[in-house]
Amino acid sequence: MVNVEEFAERLNIIMNYYEISAALFAEKIDVQRSSISHILSGRNKPSLEFVLKVLKEFPEVELYWLLNGTGSFPKTEIKKMTPTPTLFKEEQPSEKKPTEVVTEQLTKNNVKDDEIDRIVIFFKDGTFKNYKQQ
Repeated sequence: MVNVEEFAERLNIIMNYYEISAALFAEKIDVQRSSISHILSGRNKPSLEFVLKVLKEFPEVELYWLLNGTGSFPKTEIKKMTPTPTLFKEEQPSEKKPTEVVTEQLTKNNVKDDEIDRIVIFFKDGTFKNYKQQ
């Protein structure tokens, strides 16, 4: 059973470690600010979804440390995840157009050209480029 007061203390430790406010913490894990407020005040217990969002956004947090205080924070060793197969692998910058690179990758992965309606590339600055099948 999770002790809500101790859980709240550990959330405060995480926020202090990253030097972020409760509002920014809520934004980072994609929950409402009131959820953080209710957990920190002891009013509500954290849901499994809440805990998983914390672990996903902050990989230095150990599950057992977050739930019951055993272990350490930050993690002393971050385990490497087994790579999963991806459709697009990061490669050296290319002189090719993005559509040419995508077409090559799709061909390598047996995706037929006529199955694709459009390709949208999203950039870190929030912009995107839309390529529509001719």
